Amino acid sequence: MAITKKKAPRRTAKKQSAPARKRVRLAPTDRSDQILKGAISFFAKHGFGGQTRELAVELGISKGLLYRYFPSKDDLIDRIYDEMFVRRWKPEWDAILVDRSVPLLARLKRFYLDYAQMLHDYEWVRIYLYSGLDGASIAQRFAKLVTERIYKPIIGELRHEFGLPGLDKQPMTEPETELMWALHGGLFYIGIRKWVYRVNTPRDVAGTVTRAVERIYADAQELMRADQIRRRSPSP
Repeated sequence: MAITKKKAPRRTAKKQSAPARKRVRLAPTDRSDQILKGAISFFAKHGFGGQTRELAVELGISKGLLYRYFPSKDDLIDRIYDEMFVRRWKPEWDAILVDRSVPLLARLKRFYLDYAQMLHDYEWVRIYLYSGLDGASIAQRFAKLVTERIYKPIIGELRHEFGLPGLDKQPMTEPETELMWALHGGLFYIGIRKWVYRVNTPRDVAGTVTRAVERIYADAQELMRADQIRRRSPSP
């Protein structure tokens, strides 16, 4: 009679559960900064139409924790504006624009070559663009900032350069305002091409910025000389 060997029972490997993720307790300022950084990345990607509920999911935190640090979406937008636009303003820019010991065209080139570095920043460009498209206050607030701290000082210096009364005598005119918007719009479009359209941008951004400033300077000279002629012409 043949003896059959019994098969040894299969040993099944015990499933090991993944170790629970240890929650790291952060100081309040560190947690706030972490949420802010994540929010900037989130809104740069999705726009300001994105909901705080979606933001909390992406950050891996509860809505309650989010609201503990930022009670409303507007509070979060205020912090983003301060972080991305106010804090990135360099105090030396104010001094550069009005330093008459340096020729004006050289000052303008120096300022805009430094200022245009922000065009290389993915989040800065997209936050600025999306805030305008989605009705967030950032674009409008930054427009006021550049009007007061860039447009007006430059127009004041251009008037001084070409012998016209300062802004204390005559407010900035519409043609002067449009001159500044034309320069800034052209520069900002470099960032739009790079971070929104994803098409080729100038290889020599510094050269492009320099030429744009030179064109605006020449246009301002023509505009203000024409203004001088109008002022000197006898009224009919």
